[in-house]
Amino acid sequence: MSDHTTSEGAAELSFLPMQRADLDDVLKIESVSHVHPWTKGNFSDSLAAGHWAYCIRPQADQVVKGSYLDPAVLWAYCILFPAVDELHLLNITVSPHLRKLGLGQRMMAAIEGVAFQQKMPRIILEVRPTNEAALALYQKLGYEQIGIRKNYYPASPETGGREDALVLAKSIKL
Repeated sequence: MSDHTTSEGAAELSFLPMQRADLDDVLKIESVSHVHPWTKGNFSDSLAAGHWAYCIRPQADQVVKGSYLDPAVLWAYCILFPAVDELHLLNITVSPHLRKLGLGQRMMAAIEGVAFQQKMPRIILEVRPTNEAALALYQKLGYEQIGIRKNYYPASPETGGREDALVLAKSIKL
């Protein structure tokens, strides 16, 4: 999977298959990005289940050692679950240092391209109502709420409280 579109001179994104060796870098971003982060076991289970898991790192022609353009630096990652007639986005996370630069939007465009190529007419995802940045991005991209999953997310480790998930979907024109 590769995003060949560029905007305003932005470099292409390289989606590299996530490997077990990537999990420590993935967990560094995951642990500071989510109220209830996935565990190493969650990621390992996704890899074992054959989910489509990708890491986004700088391409070789962008490399600047010791900066965020160092190929050793993980920019973002995503986990996709291909079902019969839809692509389920399980996890998409951008490094906190690279947020608000359009990377999430470019990743979503590439994911929509994959759904199109694989002839999957719909992408579905869950998002916390309190994740205002993600919700705004999805709405901007044309995702619409199709449901609510009650008490879906763990919300507070201290209280054991839970948070609903908004279920969003977007039709992909095939």
